[in-house]
Amino acid sequence: MRRVLVIQNYGGTGLGQLGDALAERGIEADIRRAYAGEAFPDTLEHDGLIILGGGQNALDDEGSPYFPRLLKLAKEAAHAGRPVLGICLGAQLLARALGSENLMGKTSEFGWCAVRLTPEGAEDPVLGQLPGEFPIFEWHDDTFILPRGASRLAGNDATHNQAFRFGTAAYGIQFHFEADRKLVREWSSAFADVIERKQSGWEARQESEAKRLSAQADEAGRIISHAWIDLL
Repeated sequence: MRRVLVIQNYGGTGLGQLGDALAERGIEADIRRAYAGEAFPDTLEHDGLIILGGGQNALDDEGSPYFPRLLKLAKEAAHAGRPVLGICLGAQLLARALGSENLMGKTSEFGWCAVRLTPEGAEDPVLGQLPGEFPIFEWHDDTFILPRGASRLAGNDATHNQAFRFGTAAYGIQFHFEADRKLVREWSSAFADVIERKQSGWEARQESEAKRLSAQADEAGRIISHAWIDLL
């Protein structure tokens, strides 16, 4: 059985519909709650590596002392051409691992937002099956400079670098394509106080926004999930 190592960086975050896709394809998700002190290997012994999001920033080595080890693991896997996937904070950590700069508090997005593919993205094996513009769920305040040698695959007016590929199989994706409607509901409940402080009125408007945008977003996330799994 194929196995992917999943690094969870924050409580209450999970694989969402990416986890469903892995299960459908018969791939084991070996989840390590690194934020809670669970160990993970120094070298990638699995078929792929997934780094999930979190509430901390990508430079928080003090609060997340495992970050340097994770950066080394991600860098070595990416340079070796192994399938790597960083989502939101995971994308920011992958960018840092590849020698790029993280930009704290430079961009803020929340909710279903439009993202556009670049010409490179339209030809990419993972993102190329998507429409040129699509809605997808976002929740971040930070961003990153594109790593040297990486291909920029997607962006929008708020965040220039929404997705990149390094080499043949390492992907950093800023938006939460794994967050289908079910996971968004879970986050909206679990993190209601945090969301209300930053996005007043979200509870009242999320259902109407979901009716307009979540079906397209969920389909885009499903496509990305299965296309990345194909790299395994």
